[in-house]
Amino acid sequence: MEHTSSTAEPTAPKRTRTRNRRGEGGRLREEIITAAAELLDETGDEHAVTLRSVARKVGIAAPSIYPHFPDQPAIMLAVVRREFAGLERCLRTALDEAGQDPRRRLLAVCDAYLDFARSHPERYRTMFGGLWVPALEDSSLTVEDMATLGMESMQLLIDALGDCVAAGLANSTDLTADATALWVGLHGLAHQRAVSPSFPWPEDIAERVITSLAHLAEPRP
Repeated sequence: MEHTSSTAEPTAPKRTRTRNRRGEGGRLREEIITAAAELLDETGDEHAVTLRSVARKVGIAAPSIYPHFPDQPAIMLAVVRREFAGLERCLRTALDEAGQDPRRRLLAVCDAYLDFARSHPERYRTMFGGLWVPALEDSSLTVEDMATLGMESMQLLIDALGDCVAAGLANSTDLTADATALWVGLHGLAHQRAVSPSFPWPEDIAERVITSLAHLAEPRP
């Protein structure tokens, strides 16, 4: 079932689209996801992403969406999954570039998370419930669909913290719980920076949050 809202749909002119050749349905699916993501960027409103508005942006008739997505929440789930894949790539790149020092790698993956949130504010809010909280009973989505979002990125955080523990740089006794607390701290900082840009944030606020919640030992002189 498609979400409804009093928010007016974007009135951008319908695109003229070249029809896919047989076997190119996957391309149309990606175009639908991209169009939905662009609508989010343009409006900052999940309710602006409807079957009709997405179809208009892609340049197709709304019924052409159904072979790829049964409803609006399924489109939104695909958008969010793609954004989480982008976040995972950012975190992996940060880890690869940080070298082998476990503390540096943990700080790098946390900084990359905060950079992603700052660089993609509307999509970040959608990923973490600020814009999109689907009603599962009224959609094709399942509890598992939602519960598994972002698990790869969380595992990278758990592993980075575990490497610090193994190296004697952190004293966590419950990696999953402490990595979750660290993520909550990072998410809170990302959110507050976004909504309170004029606040005089200490330059080392991120490192303070990470050091405390990850139970990191002070670096050796």
